[in-house]
Amino acid sequence: MNNYRLTNIYAKLKKLDEWLRNRLRYCFWHDWKKLERKRKNLIQAGIEQGQAYAWSRTRMGWWAVAQSPILKTTIALSILKRKGYEPTTDYINKQQTSIW
Repeated sequence: MNNYRLTNIYAKLKKLDEWLRNRLRYCFWHDWKKLERKRKNLIQAGIEQGQAYAWSRTRMGWWAVAQSPILKTTIALSILKRKGYEPTTDYINKQQTSIW
């Protein structure tokens, strides 16, 4: 019974985690605001200049950009972890191992 509950919660946490990462990417994009700042930050994240120029001038909305390859490739999970984000699934795994 406990195993079933954990797997059910794990799937829901994975979905929540995905939404949280998108929200954080949205906040990054929103914080950059100006086109030049977006371009410079994309270049700093490892995108080539021409691609960064095109992506910084996209006409997509902020939430659409957060879910697109524009930010999924530049602001990856490793970058979010460096900034202090801990995925909920990692947190649950730590809690389970400390109990046993």
